[in-house]
Amino acid sequence: MKSLERRYAVTLPGSIGGHAPPAVVVVHATEVLGPGGGPVWTNLEGDLQVEITGEVATVLAAPAGTGPHPCLHAVPLPDRTTRRR
Repeated sequence: MKSLERRYAVTLPGSIGGHAPPAVVVVHATEVLGPGGGPVWTNLEGDLQVEITGEVATVLAAPAGTGPHPCLHAVPLPDRTTRRR
């Protein structure tokens, strides 16, 4: 059976003062609801969790070393067809 997977690209700024380029992380929806009532989106590793409203991703959990950014920029990606087993 095929289904569509909704995804967003979330931009994580580089470390402060490190002049590192930002990292773009792809997140997908989970079945968990966030504090604002919307779905929680997570990356494959599960260490980045955000709730997305419009193009703003509110950080619920972030990987170590990403800094204290309460919200990030999110851009919807084209839906991707996946196979469910």
